[in-house]
Amino acid sequence: MFSYTTAIVVIVLGGILIFWLMRNRNKAKRPQPTVDARNDPQKTVIPRDKHPVSRRNISDNALKVINRLNSQGYEAYLVGGCVRDLYLDLHPKDFDVATNASPEEVRKLFRNSRLIGRRFKLVHVLFGREMIEVATFRAQHEQHHGQDKSHHSESGRILRDNVYGTMEDDAMRRDFTVNALYYDGRDFSVVDFCNGVDDIRTGTLRLIGDPVTRYHEDPVRMLRAIRFAAKLNFTMAPETEQPVRELGHLLRDIPSARLFDEILKLLQSGHGVRTFELLREYQLFAPLFPATDHSLNEALAQQDQQTPALIIESLKSTDRRVKQHRPVTPAFLFAALLWSPMKRLAQELMDQGIPPIPAFQQAAMTVITNQCHHTSIPRRFSMMVRDIWDLQARLERRQPKLIESLMEHPKFRAAYDFLVLREQSGENLSGAGQWWTDIQEVDDHGRFSMVRELSSQIASQGAQKKPGIKRRRRRRKPHSPDSGND
Repeated sequence: MFSYTTAIVVIVLGGILIFWLMRNRNKAKRPQPTVDARNDPQKTVIPRDKHPVSRRNISDNALKVINRLNSQGYEAYLVGGCVRDLYLDLHPKDFDVATNASPEEVRKLFRNSRLIGRRFKLVHVLFGREMIEVATFRAQHEQHHGQDKSHHSESGRILRDNVYGTMEDDAMRRDFTVNALYYDGRDFSVVDFCNGVDDIRTGTLRLIGDPVTRYHEDPVRMLRAIRFAAKLNFTMAPETEQPVRELGHLLRDIPSARLFDEILKLLQSGHGVRTFELLREYQLFAPLFPATDHSLNEALAQQDQQTPALIIESLKSTDRRVKQHRPVTPAFLFAALLWSPMKRLAQELMDQGIPPIPAFQQAAMTVITNQCHHTSIPRRFSMMVRDIWDLQARLERRQPKLIESLMEHPKFRAAYDFLVLREQSGENLSGAGQWWTDIQEVDDHGRFSMVRELSSQIASQGAQKKPGIKRRRRRRKPHSPDSGND
């Protein structure tokens, strides 16, 4: 009986062994799928002595946030542009944190915080004027998670992105390899999933994943590519660069308010001239400023350099002010960018018989309204643009009786700066820009002398225009003694 049972056990075990061997043999013969590094990130941990990121250059408040999250058992890292800039020995403006804590959990940990966003839910932790942005690790949208978490438009643009995942998932959801670097405050290491450090060393801007898909998910990534290429002096990788010229039309689907914010980042970063050149080169300027783009093309076709020169001069001025840590206003840039289409429309209206002042006012309103369909301009800036434009004619005319009131106008300085830029770009303003420069540099006596001399010039010019013409005395109608009785 014992031998019979043993035989059965041996047979069963032998069958199982044969089945296992055959299964593994067949599995070994199957072709293995190719591993795509974009979908299977290779985690590289760079220890402190192998990278240049120092705690001395990191915001104390950002360190407080990641330390608090870590102490409560959560993962938390500095991530993105701040780590990239520290690697390049630049000074980051903002410090962002990525964590596996949900937005609601982060909100509970920090009293000085607020939840923001529906499309992309975030937490802002406030320390006086400094704000640390905390985002939960994002994941891919390959599965259906419900429209409250994941939602795409017909063109593929992400309308809602609240699908959470792991740190590796988060790295794959970032835009460029150089922005997928994580700083760990626990051991001071840098974690790299996408060979971002190598791209920093070679000065390469490379999109993570399929570029066409990623640009469709968020067309603003094309503008970010331009901004980083200009700011960091990087070269776009061929596969990142190639689709941009063909997909500029996708920017028309982006809310105009968001595009206004992106324009400020593009043109007020201290690298406005280079950014403008790249926008034109990659055909992304037209979706943002269609009327200006048309004026530029028309001017270049006629070999007229004034229109591009005014824009370049205004961007140079803005770049200088940014580098000197002086304030800049979007109104000044928009006044320069929209000046040419406004003047062209005003001339068309005058050709139709509308007087100059109403023509300029109507043209200004029309051009600004049309521009707001593409990039919204907050009212406080659009009103300033109109003030700058309205003062141009008065500054050109230099009427002696209005000199003092013009200099006291709250927008005089901006209008004067714009007048000087117009003169520098080649417009013939009869020396008005230099005259206003001189009158601001003299004392009260010198100012009085300049105004009196201006009055004499205007009087002599008027006399030269009408030589020998005397004013005819009007003949009085004979007085009728009975006229008062009727």
